[in-house]
Amino acid sequence: MIPRLSARDIMPDALRGGIAALGNFDGFHLGHQAVAGEAIARAKAQGKPAIIATFDPHPVRHFAPDAPPFRLTTLDQRQRLFEAAGAVAMLVFEFDQQLASTTAEDFIAKLLVERLGLSGVVTGEDFTFGKGRGGNIAVLKEFGGAHGLSSTAVGPVTDAGGVISSSRIREALQAGDCATANHLLTRPFAIEGIVQHGDKNGRLLGYPTANIDIGNYLRPRYGVYAVTGTLADGRVLKGAANIGIRPQFTPPKELLEPHFFDFAEEIYEQNLEVAFHAFLRGEAKFDNLDALKLQMAADCDEAREILARTTTN
Repeated sequence: MIPRLSARDIMPDALRGGIAALGNFDGFHLGHQAVAGEAIARAKAQGKPAIIATFDPHPVRHFAPDAPPFRLTTLDQRQRLFEAAGAVAMLVFEFDQQLASTTAEDFIAKLLVERLGLSGVVTGEDFTFGKGRGGNIAVLKEFGGAHGLSSTAVGPVTDAGGVISSSRIREALQAGDCATANHLLTRPFAIEGIVQHGDKNGRLLGYPTANIDIGNYLRPRYGVYAVTGTLADGRVLKGAANIGIRPQFTPPKELLEPHFFDFAEEIYEQNLEVAFHAFLRGEAKFDNLDALKLQMAADCDEAREILARTTTN
């Protein structure tokens, strides 16, 4: 795994002079990949380290701490995605009051150039930074150029639906439109977490589940999905999952509960990433548990059919 570096630390000598893609990159969707790809291509052409930088927590969380959960990826997921894209290191700007109060000029001169030793940055055209969003690509080019920092802006990536953005992905997921979200992401949206002990309701019904807290992730449309799960050892499982508040049981409890087909191992306290391939139905409360079991059987049959067509594992 590529190293995860903090922007609060001095850049290691081996990475100084690098070219960094600079942005939030939460979803690391097609638009983000274009920015990262440009930085990596420039770095390779110049024989310099290719770095992808991100901000955590997201600036929105700092300025609006009560905003509903909206994250599309964790830092761990981004680290893997950045490595797959070709970066040699991941750089994390911890977004706190100190960073929020840093002027655009100091962000360039003291952080990007002096502390991190970057020779170039690549951003999206709409990237802003610094106190009061006082910095943009024009400031980077002028002020950064005076300090030996090259800057490149990559224009928006579009498709038939318009500009590809994290907002479009969030809207699609909240509508249960996995096809659109996964197209824009270039992969299925996935929630990762530690498998926790639950109420064992699924096991009593004949469908044991691996319960995961949803944490700070965006809440996709509540309901049942065809999913795959990647275990800590790399094995990929197929299944069906409910995400929501479990209206059949009291008290309501928000969880992601995947059931994996033909799998009976204990995976408590292990890391699990659950990828959402297709929305099957909304959450519902049934007249009795027998009716619920019949629906769960139908859900699993549908999920098996979908995953047989859409996955290779």
